[in-house]
Amino acid sequence: MLARKGLLPDGFLLTRLAEDQNQPNRSHSRSQRARFITKTGSCNVAHKNIREQGRFLQDVFTTMVDLKWQHSLLIFTSAFLCSWMLFAMAWWLLAFAHGDLEPRDLDTEPGPVPCVTAIHSFTSAFLFSIEVQVTIGFGGRMVTEECPVAIIVLIIQNILGLIINAVMLGCVFMKTAQANRRAETLIFSRNAVIATRNGRPAFMFRVGDLRKSMIISATVQLQVIRRTVTVEGEVIPVCQLDIQVENPLRSNGIFLVSPLIISHTIERGSPLYELSAQSLASEDLEIIVILEGVVETTGITMQARTSYTPEEILWGRRFVSIITEEDGHYCVDYSKFGNTVPVRMSSLSAKELDQTRGVQEGTSDTQLQGWGLVRAGRGGFRRGGRACEGAAPQPWYAQSVKPNKEAEQKGQKKTVQLEVIGRQEEDGLGDLSD
Repeated sequence: MLARKGLLPDGFLLTRLAEDQNQPNRSHSRSQRARFITKTGSCNVAHKNIREQGRFLQDVFTTMVDLKWQHSLLIFTSAFLCSWMLFAMAWWLLAFAHGDLEPRDLDTEPGPVPCVTAIHSFTSAFLFSIEVQVTIGFGGRMVTEECPVAIIVLIIQNILGLIINAVMLGCVFMKTAQANRRAETLIFSRNAVIATRNGRPAFMFRVGDLRKSMIISATVQLQVIRRTVTVEGEVIPVCQLDIQVENPLRSNGIFLVSPLIISHTIERGSPLYELSAQSLASEDLEIIVILEGVVETTGITMQARTSYTPEEILWGRRFVSIITEEDGHYCVDYSKFGNTVPVRMSSLSAKELDQTRGVQEGTSDTQLQGWGLVRAGRGGFRRGGRACEGAAPQPWYAQSVKPNKEAEQKGQKKTVQLEVIGRQEEDGLGDLSD
């Protein structure tokens, strides 16, 4: 859509098509998966069996703004035509009741002064209604002081015409200045990737702004929508879970001066913690991306949305760099905006990787024991020496080994083994009892 509007170069579309051909399309192998948010950001939810349709009429302005342009233009045209026809009928009836429509010979019978001059048929009454409401005033027809009712009808038509114009102009302005119009120049990568970043698996996607005007106070929010079952067996079809965006400031704020790669580190507590390369295709989830901010030129709050299904998440790939420095300024090559390259990455989930690392660390700790707690008599524990690898454990009452004489001769510190504290105390108590 952006390429058709001329906002993106032709190379971007060609590169995107080549990228789609190179990547395996897994959506053809199964039925199309339903999603809540489309790639363009619209809500993909159909509301059925709504009995209270009158609630939409209670907020007519919002309902008219939400309508499509062809429906809005049809309503605008119908409103003006209906008002013109309604007051044309009123002017015609007024002229008919006053006798202004009767044929007369103006030379012989001047007759009474008409309420509205130059009204001889319904067509002339319709033309006068248009002149009054849009304040054209050709000068051929006008209201006289003969009929007070005509003056009242003129005031009512002017007031009603101003109201219709105000409502219609407000709707047109709100439809042209909607926040989603600014979102047309905010683009997201077609696919998201999962790759290793700083030793941890991370979920990443790219977002960019095609305009030079900035998005003030831009924030990115990620949510995972999946079907879950509670312990009691209750099925929750829409379970929304927030995802923390990787940011040193621990906030979701971004400075969208150039295309950015938004990442989420998959760790304990993440909804993607148990996601692996094998289980990715069978997962029933949807990751929704919401970008919010204030438009710099208009000050209107805008929101751009997209979503990623498991078919659109690539495992073991990362985005290529598209920013280069040329002649003292940075250049962005949007033809490579969605390009990815494969990287070496394990197919295990983050949970399985943590468990594997935990087993390895536990094994290494068993082989190389550090300063631990050893028994020090009467059920107490205290710090002891470093145990040698492969040495048999000694009982707490074992006698201490004699000091190393060679170490004493060289002036080094001697190693003091565990003293027999509990046995000496027991022997002393035995002597007292004797």
